[in-house]
Amino acid sequence: MNDLGPMLASSENVEHGGECPKLFKLVRENPMAKAALENAIWDLEAQREGVRFPRLLGGVRDAIPCGVSIGIQPSIAELMATVERELAAGYQRIKLKCKPGWDVEVFDRVRHKWPGISLSCDANSAYRLHDAERLRSFDQFDLMMIEQPLWHDDFFYHSMLQRQLRTPICLDESIRNRRDTLAAIEMGSCQIINVKLGRVGGFSEAIAVHNAALERGVPVWCGGMLESGVGRCHKHCIGIAGELLAAGRCVGIGAVLADDIIEPEVTVTSAGEIEIPDIPGRGYEVRTDLVERLTVRKEDDSGVRYGVTPGFVVFPP
Repeated sequence: MNDLGPMLASSENVEHGGECPKLFKLVRENPMAKAALENAIWDLEAQREGVRFPRLLGGVRDAIPCGVSIGIQPSIAELMATVERELAAGYQRIKLKCKPGWDVEVFDRVRHKWPGISLSCDANSAYRLHDAERLRSFDQFDLMMIEQPLWHDDFFYHSMLQRQLRTPICLDESIRNRRDTLAAIEMGSCQIINVKLGRVGGFSEAIAVHNAALERGVPVWCGGMLESGVGRCHKHCIGIAGELLAAGRCVGIGAVLADDIIEPEVTVTSAGEIEIPDIPGRGYEVRTDLVERLTVRKEDDSGVRYGVTPGFVVFPP
């Protein structure tokens, strides 16, 4: 960010967010820093044009179906209670985190109680190819997908595994850009792709990933991380603009932020959808008073960083 920010501020050629990747290509990696800056430019452009952010991206929908990801719980009983609560809240899709020893029995219990729900799982690279027989047993639960079962940076072994499964594999961490998308599809590594704005470096690359997948008949959905409200509403904007299966919601955001930094609060309708308010830009206002109160460090034009919370010291440049 220390290089990207001044690079963007000194450029006279950036008129809209789609021009940021060309500017940022001089800096390798750092996709989340690039996404933070590029997405802000898209957001400002939408506000300047007086249009809702999804419209600027070409979206025509007003809402997006939403799913929820549920982490590994202390017990199956607690998991069942969490699933019941999230279904009652309106979520249309349930994704369960899994790992060896927390998979087959869990899926069996959930599927038995709610036979008709859209159910999937996320392994976060917890398995290896020698677990193929166990992973094949997931087919009996009619899962929408198994997300990233093998290594986080792998295409090859996922392609070997996908040939053995009826359940679609969804790649998440492996997909960093459009090139990865094309490689994964060509190799048969997956049948679904999860696109995350921060992981791929911003809206421009997310749109490129989305288009490359959809053109080849591979569905895409928009996942989430532990974003603040700004990151979450940007995620919802790409969800509304794209032809996605669903948008994800991060569970446990309240454990990270007692109060979110946007208003109005992001809510899910009884139909399990998220609607973006009809406000130019991202659709939500930033609570600048709360941001100011939560800020622990500032940096001035000279690069000097100041602690602003009682007890903090002045940081050297």
